[in-house]
Amino acid sequence: MPYLYRAPGPQKHPVPKDARATHSSGQSFEQLRQECVQKGILFEDADFPADSSSLFYSERPQIPFVWKRPGEIVENPEFILGGATRTDICQGELGDCWLLAAIASLTLNEKALVRVVPQDQSFGPGYAGIFHFQFWQHSEWLDVVIDDRLPTFRDRLIFLHSADHREFWSALLEKAYAKLSGSYEALKGGSAIEAMEDFTGGVAETFATKEAPENFYEILEKALKRGSLVGCSIDIRNATESEARTPFGLIKGHAYSVTGIDQVNFQGRNVELIRVRNPWGQVEWNGSWSDSSSEWLSVGPAEQKRLCHTSLDDGEFWMAFRDFKTHFDKVEICNLTPDALEEDAVHKWEVTVHQGSWVRGSTAGGCRNFLDTFWTNPQIKLSLIEKDEGQEDCTFLVALMQKDRRKLKRFGANMLTIGYAIYQSPRKDEHLNKDFFRYHASQARSKTFINLREVSDRFQLPPGEYILIPSTFEPHQEADFCLRIFTEKKIITQDMDGDVNIDLPEPPKPTPAGQETDEQLQFRALFEQVAGEDVEVTAEKLEYVLNAVLQKKKDVKFKKLSLISCKNIISLMDTSGNGKLEFSEFKVFWDKLQKWTNLFLQFDADKSGTMSSYELRTALKATGFQLSGRLLQLIVLRYTDENLQLGFDDFLNCLVRLENASRVFQALSTKNKEFIHLNINEFIKLTMNI
Repeated sequence: MPYLYRAPGPQKHPVPKDARATHSSGQSFEQLRQECVQKGILFEDADFPADSSSLFYSERPQIPFVWKRPGEIVENPEFILGGATRTDICQGELGDCWLLAAIASLTLNEKALVRVVPQDQSFGPGYAGIFHFQFWQHSEWLDVVIDDRLPTFRDRLIFLHSADHREFWSALLEKAYAKLSGSYEALKGGSAIEAMEDFTGGVAETFATKEAPENFYEILEKALKRGSLVGCSIDIRNATESEARTPFGLIKGHAYSVTGIDQVNFQGRNVELIRVRNPWGQVEWNGSWSDSSSEWLSVGPAEQKRLCHTSLDDGEFWMAFRDFKTHFDKVEICNLTPDALEEDAVHKWEVTVHQGSWVRGSTAGGCRNFLDTFWTNPQIKLSLIEKDEGQEDCTFLVALMQKDRRKLKRFGANMLTIGYAIYQSPRKDEHLNKDFFRYHASQARSKTFINLREVSDRFQLPPGEYILIPSTFEPHQEADFCLRIFTEKKIITQDMDGDVNIDLPEPPKPTPAGQETDEQLQFRALFEQVAGEDVEVTAEKLEYVLNAVLQKKKDVKFKKLSLISCKNIISLMDTSGNGKLEFSEFKVFWDKLQKWTNLFLQFDADKSGTMSSYELRTALKATGFQLSGRLLQLIVLRYTDENLQLGFDDFLNCLVRLENASRVFQALSTKNKEFIHLNINEFIKLTMNI
């Protein structure tokens, strides 16, 4: 599906407040609930119907699902029973352990939990079969409304459920997240950090336990104290290892949540422990400090109670921190703020958000390995002005997120491999071209290009101006993205693709008749022969002349110019307004045509006789047009073929219409500044019908 370039430029990072209503009716949760109460009916969500379309998109259910409301499953259902806790999360028949691990972590942060799971709902007074949950998506909070019909088999919930079958908050939360993602099937497979960010609006940091810093225990301890959400997992080398059990009872390729960290006195020395939860609600670690291990015999009852140690097979267990680092490979921390976990001081960070798109043929340039197209990626200028307190550098964190890939799974979209690079900016305020990247190395970049929803890294650079380039690894891959930049001090950012600059030279004045060269006299004779008695060229005659001349050129691929194209040319050059070209006007256009032909040949880098969309961008700039990313994308869609190539006739048509539109805009805005309410982007788009 085509991706349209989003509105460029920085946007103010929203402070969490009332979330935006997302129901197709335009009504809020409270309005929908009141309407149902007044009518005496239970809510049915047409946006996420209780049928197979909400369950799967690529397979058929293996069992007959029956959608039931909680009151049809148990007597006296409860939304939350005895508080929302990590033990309320038990995995069902859906491969979304990553989501369950994130929900378990969410229950450890009461403030974040109340935001995601609003407390203004229950099965008591005011119940109308409607519930709502709030999620962060791409820098805004959304309020997702659902009905409470849940998929069951033999009166049991098929997917996420609570250990107490009368409690339904977790099952309803999973349904709301499935609606946000397009279906239950879309939740199969993922990383806990994805849902953690959607629950908090936080920013992620990932640690490989084998390469973690020496103070890793302190980092995790501080993260949990601050309410950060923490997950962990064991890597797999191939698909056959997925969910394979190790001899120590751990599951490979499975998402766990870290729910506690502490120390215990064991035989006269302090031992660092960490508590981990398996979202299955069972299957636990069986090594040292596991539920039934002998180490606990040396720990008094009071200490066991403080650590909430039990021997239940509930999926949660303690293990020695050294064993944790040995057996787990990756730890993901979702910081509610991007404050450095290594430092004691709490900082207030500034956040800038850029929404953008990688569009095939215009802004999807791939990584630096693809020099010919890399420069066409979106470019964001960062002005780092103030140093950190007591430091020589400026600290900032860059988080690049590809948008809606889970929702687009049903259309065959997978996570793209993404990353970014940061370059020292030259002293000019324009989109950097290919030659710059040919001769300049990056100052910093993401640790890797990877097929995760978000890539984030922390940097320290001297004050100055930099160009940040987000990209996919391969060129021509399309996606929308959200780029967040966190800094300790205020910075200035600018989208280098946001403006249209037009610097058109004045048309050359015709040579006076008495000063014409022999060549010009021959050209006049040719014109008079074509023009006829009135010594003027109509659109029909211009069509004949141009097609006759251009079709003789062997170095350009050319299709016949249409009569409409020739009328556009006359509209551009006709100063008298009679719809025809006099010799002086025809001569100016002919000179212009020669220049455009030479440009086409110059920027047809591979000498194919056609011009690629990337070559077009450079050629347009050479003629005086530096277009916004949005406008360039529309021109590419309008004039190039399925291989992103255009012949000379399309190139000529594009230039004529661009110049026509820009000259009209400049003339109108000069004569009457109040007459033009559109900016030049909008005006060109309208007049070019793109």
